[in-house]
Amino acid sequence: MRKSPDVSPRRLSDISPQLRQLKYLVVDEAIKEDLKSSRSVEDINSASIEERILRITGYYGYQPWSASYKREDRTRENVVGTADAQSAVAGGAESGTNRRRLHCCIRVTTVQVRKALWGVAMVMCVCSSWAGSTQLAKLTFKQFDAPFTLTWFATSWNCLFFPLYYIGHLCKSPERQTPRQRFRECCRFFGDDGLTPKVFFTKVAPFGLLWILTNYLYLQALRKINTTDVSALFCCNKAFVFLLSWIVLRDRFMGVRIVAAILAIAGIVMMTYADGFHSHSVIGIALVVASASMSALYKVLFKMVLGSAKFGEAALFLSIVGSANFVFISFVPVILYFTHVEYIGSLEDIPWAYLCGVAALLFAFNILVNFGIAITYPTLISLGIVLSVPVNAMVDLYTCEIHFNTVRLIAVFIICLGFLMLLLPEDWDQCIIQLSTKLRKRDEPAEGSGEAGATTGLNWRGRGRTSMSTFAH
Repeated sequence: MRKSPDVSPRRLSDISPQLRQLKYLVVDEAIKEDLKSSRSVEDINSASIEERILRITGYYGYQPWSASYKREDRTRENVVGTADAQSAVAGGAESGTNRRRLHCCIRVTTVQVRKALWGVAMVMCVCSSWAGSTQLAKLTFKQFDAPFTLTWFATSWNCLFFPLYYIGHLCKSPERQTPRQRFRECCRFFGDDGLTPKVFFTKVAPFGLLWILTNYLYLQALRKINTTDVSALFCCNKAFVFLLSWIVLRDRFMGVRIVAAILAIAGIVMMTYADGFHSHSVIGIALVVASASMSALYKVLFKMVLGSAKFGEAALFLSIVGSANFVFISFVPVILYFTHVEYIGSLEDIPWAYLCGVAALLFAFNILVNFGIAITYPTLISLGIVLSVPVNAMVDLYTCEIHFNTVRLIAVFIICLGFLMLLLPEDWDQCIIQLSTKLRKRDEPAEGSGEAGATTGLNWRGRGRTSMSTFAH
């Protein structure tokens, strides 16, 4: 009769077959480690053969793996171990989160400091290039009174934009392309068919004419009035851009920008009144205002017709404008020379150093304005333009070519103020409200400081991006 497994044998002779089979029992190392980890099993090597058999087979009620073996102790141990593990994991996760947050803050702060330092350098370069080109053009006209020829010569330098961009592409991009491949890829900016004759005459040639008109009217104004008035009045193009964008592109209405536009118009009127409405100064002011209008029309139409361009597309567009200017407009300086509208003289009398200096400074200015947003904030680049006004004023005051009366000073001030107001972001009022709220919470007790700090960090990270695909002239 077979014994029930729940009934234990009375003698070891009853299990002699099992004894003979398990006499040379060897336990695997992995199993031994598992057994050592259990509190219910001692080291099996220190036990006899009989104890091994009894422990493994479970005879005489010795069942160390049964569910009743110290269930409460094991449950208590598991609960304590789980709580300790959870607390350890939570502490490690919290420390890891704090470490990552600190590393992210340090990295973001480093990036912002780097962009701010680049911005300071960019402001100085933009200001010096724009003011330098204005002053050097004024000096050039004393020896070379040919504004359109100078405009044609300086615009032809735009052909260098795409070659310089391609050199930068070879140095930075991991996937290097041939010039033809890169040219074709950038030509997709004009449409699926690329740069066709129809696209050239409808989407490129009009902007080339606006470019030439902007520079030609600006240089003509320099022949009539001083550089301080010209550079200050040209800052009104920012107000004209806003007005045209509001009317044509249906941009968002902003009261502060309307006030800035009114200040710009008031500055133009006061600038005209400063010289007593003489015909010479009125013509010069009208020319520079027309130049600012052409510049604003260029920007608004570009955004409406072509949209925003990447760096390679912008470089290609400017190179095409420069090439078209060299090919199709070269006959105009020749006609002006033979009709004696612009007197050039012999080739030996041309001040090539001045011409190349003006063209190089304008070329550097266009590079900084169009591609400087890759390393700094666009607002800082625009700030360099308005800072050229006091630089030109200091130069004019040193050369005794200007008389700063009260009306002229007020006119320059309100034009520059309007320009700075136009640099305010669209949500500037919300930023001021948030700043005042943060300052108010800082004076409150420390109970709500944690929540305020979390909100501040969230808004700060949300505003940390800067668009890099906007084309600016």
